[in-house]
Amino acid sequence: MNWIAEMEEWLYKLVQICTMLMELFGVSVLVYTAVRSFIRWVRKQPGIRLSLAQGIALALEFKLGGEVLRTVVVREWAELGILGAIIVLRGLLTFLIHWEIKNEEHALEREQTAREGGGERD
Repeated sequence: MNWIAEMEEWLYKLVQICTMLMELFGVSVLVYTAVRSFIRWVRKQPGIRLSLAQGIALALEFKLGGEVLRTVVVREWAELGILGAIIVLRGLLTFLIHWEIKNEEHALEREQTAREGGGERD
């Protein structure tokens, strides 16, 4: 029975490391995207909102993955409830950001179509 306790402890440590890596990836993607978007904003390049929203969505996916991993080692119902609420909130945020990405893509397509259509009239 001692080996079961050791394996449980090993699994707990492994999940903690993997969770921290997922969180680190999410933060790294978010910071990289924010800096890149700021530089594009300073240069007044188009499509900044779309690339920023895509980066935020990817960062949230990493963070959500970390929360799902964390559920593997939950030991109390209260902790599971808190993790469930976090997962639901991050899932809703991801859904809203994907909706924003879709709307921004449509707006950019309409803008590009209007530019191309305007050039043909001359």
